[in-house]
Amino acid sequence: MLQTYSIKVTGKVQGVYYRQSTKEKATTLGITGYVKNNPDGSVQIMASGTTDQLLQLVLWCKQGPVRAIVEEVNVETMPPAVFMGFRIER
Repeated sequence: MLQTYSIKVTGKVQGVYYRQSTKEKATTLGITGYVKNNPDGSVQIMASGTTDQLLQLVLWCKQGPVRAIVEEVNVETMPPAVFMGFRIER
């Protein structure tokens, strides 16, 4: 069953290829949605997929790419949404 999560990642997550790495991981997992930088220095992810796919993405978000220092990952379940692919929003 399709689910959609809103994921907010805080810490040193901008300028460390977090968005690009998230796009690659989400695409590998078969997740659709988008990732973007927030003005407060965090990264926001909207992701749609199965529960298993989304849980795998959340686990990955807690680590992130090599140069990231993740402090917190907040996940909120949203109404199911359909996206075309996974993109980086600017």
